[in-house]
Amino acid sequence: MSKRDRHDRGLRGLLAPPRSVAGPRLRAHRPTLPSEFFVECVTEAIEDVAHHCPDALAHVDIGVEEVPDVTDGWSRRVPLAVAHDASVDSLAHIVLYRRPIEARCSGRAQIRELVFTTLVEQLTQVTGIPLDVLDPDHHRGSD
Repeated sequence: MSKRDRHDRGLRGLLAPPRSVAGPRLRAHRPTLPSEFFVECVTEAIEDVAHHCPDALAHVDIGVEEVPDVTDGWSRRVPLAVAHDASVDSLAHIVLYRRPIEARCSGRAQIRELVFTTLVEQLTQVTGIPLDVLDPDHHRGSD
């Protein structure tokens, strides 16, 4: 016996009660926005470096920007990141540029690898810690 509305024109109510025969509700997967994914990649890279060499991050601020500032005066290539040494009144800081990194990659796995490689290279420049100490497993960026 079907349940119809009071005018006998169609279904009235749910076809199956929630969580009965129909099973649990499934949530639609919302794809991660590119900016959110990039921040996740940077966070993972920081965690990886902190796992191998926590001292490397002790006096360094790491940030993310969309694109580099045009007034910084670069040569022909747009930089992927910039690193500034510590001064008397500020910590050393590294800024990773999302758009240039994404432009050089064809997929999310490559973005993740390039973010890690770029961060490690910039940390080496700022801290003087060798690449082998920051990434002893060579688990990313070893193409």
